Amino acid sequence: MTDRTIRSLANLRGSASTARVLNLSRVHREHGDTEAWRDQPMFRNPMLNRSMIVKHRLRRDEIDRFRFRRYVATKIILPIDAGDLRAGGRYLFVGEAGFETTMAQAFGLQPDHPDIQTLRIMDGLPGLDPFLLREQLRRNGVTPAPCYFNLSEADLGAMIAFVAEEIAPLVDLSLGPDWDLTADNPVARLTDKILSSSAGEDLSALGLTLRLAPEEYEEGVFCWKGFLYYKWVLRDVVGEIGDVMEAVRVIKPRGRPTTQQYITLARSRETIRRRIIDTCDTTANMLRVYDDAFRGLTQEGRPTAFRDFLRDAPHLFAKLGERLGAIQHIVSFWKYRTAPGKPVPTPDELLDMLADFEVSLTGRDDAPGSFSLAA
Repeated sequence: MTDRTIRSLANLRGSASTARVLNLSRVHREHGDTEAWRDQPMFRNPMLNRSMIVKHRLRRDEIDRFRFRRYVATKIILPIDAGDLRAGGRYLFVGEAGFETTMAQAFGLQPDHPDIQTLRIMDGLPGLDPFLLREQLRRNGVTPAPCYFNLSEADLGAMIAFVAEEIAPLVDLSLGPDWDLTADNPVARLTDKILSSSAGEDLSALGLTLRLAPEEYEEGVFCWKGFLYYKWVLRDVVGEIGDVMEAVRVIKPRGRPTTQQYITLARSRETIRRRIIDTCDTTANMLRVYDDAFRGLTQEGRPTAFRDFLRDAPHLFAKLGERLGAIQHIVSFWKYRTAPGKPVPTPDELLDMLADFEVSLTGRDDAPGSFSLAA
């Protein structure tokens, strides 16, 4: 691994978990002496429970590691030396050819081990957003301690309030706009059902109305929850990404760049600006699909629109999560790297960081092959 500080495992370890990174090394450092961390681990295997899990956009030379074509994979990173992360790390991808054999040899885990199941659950999500990761794990009977998810009570409260506001029209449709809040708040009750891990059972009447099979409806409801979460996240991210775009445009590296570096920086700045705009537009269009379908159900007498949305939701959810996760990653990593007190990046460091952003925003057919997180 090239010893460039901006992409080193030491810096990755120092940053918090994000939509793209689950930093179990940091969780262990901050909570490893607590009963919750010991009694309700994310992984039973100690090495896995101190690893870093990353949603990684595959380079061209990495795509062939999988039997089926994919473009984003779940990467498990194990530091070579926990005391000196500049030494780099070993890694493997969940689901790559020989994955089960490697897990058995390296960790002693057989294919039916709970940790393998947890990794496959993570691999099935488009990102590692703590709210959605927690809900998907709970849905599959995995309940790690709250310390594994950087979710504050304030964030949870804000998310619940947002969902309540969003689904109020559905209550109006069922009870009329003049329902009584005094005895039992139906919006709060429905919000709780949507956000519960058993929403598929609690909302079965809606599934019957929409004529969806139970498993089809349950998966659709989880993705509906995901759309609501991403819609909530997007409100804050859109404002922050504008500031990041401007900061990327004007930042001057520490030291004088070479002529080639200057040209490459200019190209990267413009490419990132264009791709951020395109990604935000695409994300907004995907959320508009949900808005149109929900309006069809609650205001326009077209329940089939919402039924079709729930059927398509898993596919749309994966695409939405991948794109919004890229934006979240850029915002969080830029804020971390340019926080007060941190040195201004050198030309090489800035080029590495912008190359990372470019890859995160790259479409499926033009992913460059020059970036590696921990190779």
